[in-house]
Amino acid sequence: MVVADELHSPLQTSVTTPLERSKVVGMCTSRDLLRIINCGMKDNESAEEIMNKPVGDYMTPITQVIYARPEETIGMCRSIITKLGVKCLPILSQGRVERLITARDMSDYGLDAAERGGKKHYLDNANERVGLSSNTSMAEPPAYLRAHLALQQKPLFMNAGLAELPHPFKTAASYGIDRRDYGPDDESLDPELSEDASFITRVSLPDETGKETRNVVYAGVADGVGSWREYGVDPREFSHTLMRECGNILREAACKAGKRMEKGDEKFRRTIAPAEVMAQAYERVKADNVIGSSTACVAMFDGLRHQLHFSNLGDSGIIVLRHIDSTIAGTLKRDKTKPRVERHSDLRIAFVSQQQLRAFNHPFQLGWTGEEIVGEDTSFKSAAESCTTSIHIRRGDIIIMATDGLFDNVELEDIASMALEWEEKSGFIRNGDIAAREKRWEVGSSMTNQSAEVVNELAAALVGKARENSLDQSIDSPFAILAKENDVMWSGGMPDDCTVIAIHVVGAPSTDELG
Repeated sequence: MVVADELHSPLQTSVTTPLERSKVVGMCTSRDLLRIINCGMKDNESAEEIMNKPVGDYMTPITQVIYARPEETIGMCRSIITKLGVKCLPILSQGRVERLITARDMSDYGLDAAERGGKKHYLDNANERVGLSSNTSMAEPPAYLRAHLALQQKPLFMNAGLAELPHPFKTAASYGIDRRDYGPDDESLDPELSEDASFITRVSLPDETGKETRNVVYAGVADGVGSWREYGVDPREFSHTLMRECGNILREAACKAGKRMEKGDEKFRRTIAPAEVMAQAYERVKADNVIGSSTACVAMFDGLRHQLHFSNLGDSGIIVLRHIDSTIAGTLKRDKTKPRVERHSDLRIAFVSQQQLRAFNHPFQLGWTGEEIVGEDTSFKSAAESCTTSIHIRRGDIIIMATDGLFDNVELEDIASMALEWEEKSGFIRNGDIAAREKRWEVGSSMTNQSAEVVNELAAALVGKARENSLDQSIDSPFAILAKENDVMWSGGMPDDCTVIAIHVVGAPSTDELG
């Protein structure tokens, strides 16, 4: 980030002259912040002492900041970022920092090792760029960004909806792979038959200081492995027990958090990471000798810090949908597939979680056979081997957590289209007008209670679409496309259990609190 002096706020809305704008005095990157924290920990400083250190003492001074100009090419910026190992470049125009371009923006471009270092390349590309003038100022942020920054310190909240359907050809007594096996009856609708399981719970846990508590929401999905049926094992038992124990662990932690701490209860005196919830639940499942296996995805919504933390093992997962307006987005963030005038909305896929598979249709799993299986040649993994990630969330984001029954049958772009249709039907956004939504937020109209009432409809619509596509033999589903890429002949959808948790990020709590 660019560090500006505090005498001239970069957010002031009145008309100012260039000299009245805030002056840039340096830059501070994530690497600088980590260095501050590391030094403080080595000096045995408290978290409060570390967090209260002035950033000016650790920033890169303005005279040493490396910058780029608007007319220079992506290739040139890529070279500077890669060769010098910097995280971001300010874009300087007429003595003002207009934008930043980051290493993430450059992720699609690469250099071989020979091009990254050496004196010659430093002299050719960087030597004349070191140092900004002391009169450098920060450009006024656009209106949409001023509104976002004004809301940035306010906590976020979430409304969650759950929908689930079993495999369409499943009954309490039998299981059919296709219509021929199942017979002429209507498709199954009883969620009790599903090998998928889920939980959503809101708990109050201590913060990092241990002095105050804050509300956090946890959610999870698990997909039981159906092949256990061949060994006389009910595949539902493992996944359902795993998710039930996740909820039990969190509720127990919330109860103990408010009591006097006993020896051994230290782990309950803090927010519990999703991977730890998963690991503790897994140990309980094994202790109860529940035979079976399942994939698992557990997430924690931290509205105070605008963060979603999650751990995913296998082929369930999470996607985040966000409105990113092409008129203000950086060039590398813009949708290049359609001209702006042809796009109905800028609801984009902002994040997709990584799936973990040993081979095609063979995901990593938490499992138990009655004894520990040692060695790498197994699909059974531990919670510590899950893909663990934290992502920044924004007001208005739509988060979809689901089992593979959704992702195997519905394209991500179709999920985004259905989410937009739900937003417009519910009145959260009209004609893709993000500015109008921002104005509504500014005057305090969050529509939070309406969101709580209708978010289940989005989850149900996605589950219904997955069921519809799974029975359609005329399409190339995501599963069929991936199967063919792995030399497996498959056409149409992939009938399966499907569970979807739809989360709408809002700016105020609803009256419909989660249990």
